[in-house]
Amino acid sequence: MNDHTTLSRDSYAARSEVMRNRVLRNTYWLLALSLIPTVLGAFVGLNTGLNAVMATSPGLSVVVFLVGAFGLMFLVERNKNSSLGVALLLAFTFFMGIMLSRLIGHVLGFSNGSQLIMLAFGGTALVLGAMASVASTTKRDFSHWQKFLFVGVVILIVAAVANIFLQLPALVLTVSVLAIGIFSAFLLVDLQRVIRGGETNYISATLAIYLDLYNIFANLLMLLGIFGGDRE
Repeated sequence: MNDHTTLSRDSYAARSEVMRNRVLRNTYWLLALSLIPTVLGAFVGLNTGLNAVMATSPGLSVVVFLVGAFGLMFLVERNKNSSLGVALLLAFTFFMGIMLSRLIGHVLGFSNGSQLIMLAFGGTALVLGAMASVASTTKRDFSHWQKFLFVGVVILIVAAVANIFLQLPALVLTVSVLAIGIFSAFLLVDLQRVIRGGETNYISATLAIYLDLYNIFANLLMLLGIFGGDRE
């Protein structure tokens, strides 16, 4: 009886390990794939003038961003158990690339804009590597951070929308710095959830990690543009 119970437990543990590894592997592959439509979306935004339109209508841009992003995220989650979920996720990342083109166009206005973009990309990759390392090695459970981080994200959104009307440079800096910290912590939580088997759907896992990285990159690029942009 004891031998049978032990064998069943070992079998269950082995299956769980295989599932965790499969979800983690598929998540990383889909995350890498999602970069392609993001880049294409940014390219389309820059070459069709959409970035300029967004720059001249920031209020409308925020509405489009919120409706489009949350709408697509809802559809991705609704179809996460089918191949349609992958297509919707890639459509979402394409849309996010278009929305990012406004910031990229602004940074490319600097003589060192390309270098700043690469620096932001490298910094984001370093954060991903660091958080993945911590999530893989630590015994501490960070799942209880989620509620506090979610409240932080809501505050960031409210502050960012309010600053469209307030136009306070100090608030821009504050929001960007806090966003990098909050989404880096969210990245740690999301990665640990996948690594420990708490997330069994690789589409949902990819969506969460992509959003973390997107926000880290965008806010890091914002800060680099403010402090490192060269007009000469």
